[in-house]
Amino acid sequence: MNRETELEVKYSNPELEGEDFEGKDVVLRYGFGPIPEEHRNKKIFFFDIDNCLYCRSTRIHDMMQEKIHEYFKTNLSLTDEDAHNLHMKYYKTYGLALEGLVRNHQVDALAYNAQVDDALDLKSVLKPDVNMRNELIRIKKEQGFDFFWLITNAYKNHALRVISFLGLGDLFDGLTFCDYSTSPITCKPMDVFFMNCLSVARIDASDSQIMKKQYYVDDSEINVKAASRLGFGHVIHYVESEQDYEVLKSTPDFTQYYSIDNNDDSKIRIIRNMLDLHTVLE
Repeated sequence: MNRETELEVKYSNPELEGEDFEGKDVVLRYGFGPIPEEHRNKKIFFFDIDNCLYCRSTRIHDMMQEKIHEYFKTNLSLTDEDAHNLHMKYYKTYGLALEGLVRNHQVDALAYNAQVDDALDLKSVLKPDVNMRNELIRIKKEQGFDFFWLITNAYKNHALRVISFLGLGDLFDGLTFCDYSTSPITCKPMDVFFMNCLSVARIDASDSQIMKKQYYVDDSEINVKAASRLGFGHVIHYVESEQDYEVLKSTPDFTQYYSIDNNDDSKIRIIRNMLDLHTVLE
């Protein structure tokens, strides 16, 4: 068995048994990394998953918030108001509500994941996205990317389920996920999380010329700003909501981080539709 075969991760979604469409079965050539040494410093596009590879209108974020709220309320015996306030406090403090639960309440993170992310009825809202699939295939071919790499604050189970339902399971080479089995839990926008991702993708983060070849897309303002500060050469912010877009443009540091005309690739560029991704890469 060669090194690449050892790294490969495959996932067949049991919820899609009997269905047949391209990308249903997940095959990550380099799994969770690290990429073999001989592929060091390649041109890689790093993709966020939730509310990025699919539209916010699927309301998966809302479904997840409801599950988290119910977990706080039930497991910590809180009122609705107290559950909401503590949830928001931990999210703002740690970047991930779960980290607050683990640190302060000794919650079993994997048990939490089973009750929250893994319990989401993704099949009811996610369908194979042929247009997104074609956009990704086009970009990889026309722009000469060596690898596509996923980077998410979710646990690996959720990530694999999502790309399977979307029919994108065979388009990515690897995945960096938020490992709920470790303590402390690290996630985006923490530098250490990004640096770990770059490390397993065999990118020399200290080499500015190598970093200029790297691409990153996310729907989160704090995440794209973190990637920009770390030196990713091409950072794209997917902003689906018109309200979010107007709020973003009014932030005090907007001109510091963002390209005003979307033509300055040394700054963060904005897209309003993921199917327009190719327009900011040309």
